Amino acid sequence: MTEVTYYTQDGLDRLKEELHHMKTTGRQLISKAIAEARDKGDLSENAEYDAAKEAQGLHEAKIAKLAATLSTARLIDESKLDTSKVLALSIVKIKNVKNGATMSYQLVAESEADLKTGKISVKSPIAQGLLGKSVGDKTEIQVPAGKIEFEILEITR
Repeated sequence: MTEVTYYTQDGLDRLKEELHHMKTTGRQLISKAIAEARDKGDLSENAEYDAAKEAQGLHEAKIAKLAATLSTARLIDESKLDTSKVLALSIVKIKNVKNGATMSYQLVAESEADLKTGKISVKSPIAQGLLGKSVGDKTEIQVPAGKIEFEILEITR
């Protein structure tokens, strides 16, 4: 059974746009490359043709994977989410209990994760350790550098 993934409207729109681009422009470019390679002569000894056909296969596999992702994607209505505990799409302000450093993350789907913008995957160790917790809770999370204790300071949407 496939796993349902939750997205923001922006994330869902980007996935749909990427799929549309791959189905239209991407397929046209690959088709053109195959036609050019075919025009160069004997297909049995044409490395360009083989490479173009392989690229086509990889492109179609990416399209199929993206279509499968979209088929299990669900849009979350952020206005109806509970802010009393950490859920997918929560923006969580946490404090490292040991050194006092504070940071803020939004928990998003894996494909939307971008650490530079403060978005981490709900499947990441930190997000897994925060899910279901409330403001004031302390949690010890296993990260590659060892165990770190965090305190949840704020939960918003």
